[in-house]
Amino acid sequence: MGQAFGCLQVDQSNVAITEQFGKFDHVLEPGCHCLPWCFGYQVAGELSLRVQQLDVRCETKTKDNVFVTVVASVQYRAMAEKAADAFYKLSNTKAQIQAYVFDVIRASVPKLHLDATFEQKNDIAKTVEDELEKAMSAYGFEIVQTLIVDIEPDINVKRAMNEINAAARMRVAANEKAEAEKILQIKRAEGEAESKYLSGLGIARQRQAIVDGLRDSVLAFSENVPGTSAKDVMDMVLVTQYFDTMKEIGASSKSSSVFIPHGPGAVRDIASQIRDGLLQGNSAQQ
Repeated sequence: MGQAFGCLQVDQSNVAITEQFGKFDHVLEPGCHCLPWCFGYQVAGELSLRVQQLDVRCETKTKDNVFVTVVASVQYRAMAEKAADAFYKLSNTKAQIQAYVFDVIRASVPKLHLDATFEQKNDIAKTVEDELEKAMSAYGFEIVQTLIVDIEPDINVKRAMNEINAAARMRVAANEKAEAEKILQIKRAEGEAESKYLSGLGIARQRQAIVDGLRDSVLAFSENVPGTSAKDVMDMVLVTQYFDTMKEIGASSKSSSVFIPHGPGAVRDIASQIRDGLLQGNSAQQ
């Protein structure tokens, strides 16, 4: 705003308040104006119509006795049609707005628990805006928007909240891990059961094949060699199996020392024991 030789320039987004002999006269819009100072006209001041922002930090207590610092951001501006009220009625606009913000926040937050305060911060902002709008419109100011930009609990409370959250997540992770281990054990047990079942089938088929082979060998040997009985053929097969077993034990590099009776008499004893076992088994089945 400039003034020279009774001419006055008002910048854009501003208005000038003029007085005549100390009494309010009228509001000057942006542009160039003639102001005859010789008739008692003077500029009392200038008022900006731009949107301004005021950040207010308010400490209060929640319903569960947790002290928090609520940071509110109020965006406001003077109304051109009420520029005189905005210029004359308030001496400290920011202090007035801050007082209303304190009053509304300290009346709203103590009704809420800490978690609800975070969840309902938009409702708190709306309440602050409504109260400010009703109060400040009488003084020529418009509340453009009110935001609750931050809610800051005490540092110890924040640490405790983080620990609670971390413990809950660890509990969920432990449950998921236990469930996964349970599934693995079940699948492992099912696999072992299936493996043992298939192994049993294989052993049963192997033994059946051995029995069938021995039967065919005994019959073929009895037919080709007259005068031999099934007992003679079985003794010979047992001796052959005995020597094959001894050969495998001796050829294995990882076998431990095995002490067993060895000799023709020992072979006869082993054959007798096997025959007696088979006969006892057949008698028990009958």
